[in-house]
Amino acid sequence: MPQEKNKQISIVKYLPRQPELIHAPYMPEMDFYMAVKAGDVRKVNELCEEPFHAKEGLGLLSASPLQNMKYHLVISAALIARMCIEGGMPMSEAYSISDYYIKAGDAAQDIETVSELHDEMSLSYTSRMRQLSRQKLHSRPVSECIDYILEHLDTRIKMEDLSRNTGLSGAYISRLFKEETGTTVTEYILQRKLETACNMLDFSSYPITWIASTLAFPSESYFCKVFKAEFGISPGKYRKEGAVHLKEDRQYT
Repeated sequence: MPQEKNKQISIVKYLPRQPELIHAPYMPEMDFYMAVKAGDVRKVNELCEEPFHAKEGLGLLSASPLQNMKYHLVISAALIARMCIEGGMPMSEAYSISDYYIKAGDAAQDIETVSELHDEMSLSYTSRMRQLSRQKLHSRPVSECIDYILEHLDTRIKMEDLSRNTGLSGAYISRLFKEETGTTVTEYILQRKLETACNMLDFSSYPITWIASTLAFPSESYFCKVFKAEFGISPGKYRKEGAVHLKEDRQYT
């Protein structure tokens, strides 16, 4: 089964920094990241009132203003993801959000869009951290199941797989998973596959048939049916209308 390789944005060489350039103070920057980690939506909203691209002290990483902002978005995404992981967000989820916004930023055509993506990303992480703070921490078996699911979305995940991975019975896993997440294992797998499909529709030109096959749906027709049931729109129309924020409104707010 074909799989799209993950690509990492790596800044290998920096342009010489200008001596007279004023860099953003360390403490205010950390104050922002700590607010995100704490799930403080009000404070993050306040700190995002000044556009990201208008903040003083951003380092010069490229002679191109647009590319410079894209690099800073990548750096922010990496730092925020790490902070949220330290705060209890599952690693797979933190990196999934980060990947989404890095790809969106890479496709941006102007500085303002990159700036808006930065603020949207920050608030998405913050909202999710607030949700996590209101929930009890997942037990180790459920956390292991979630990580396994997110790492194997290109396969038809069976309860036996989760049972073998955790060393626990399928019945026990099913009951525990439902108690802690509020959803069944089957429902959770479908939701994560559909969210991944949205990313692929947003940021790739792969045919819908290929996407359905790569995410191990039984058929293209079944994929289209469940996609429309979840989002109220067909995969083809979703891609055509560029509904890139649809899943975020549902998942991170």
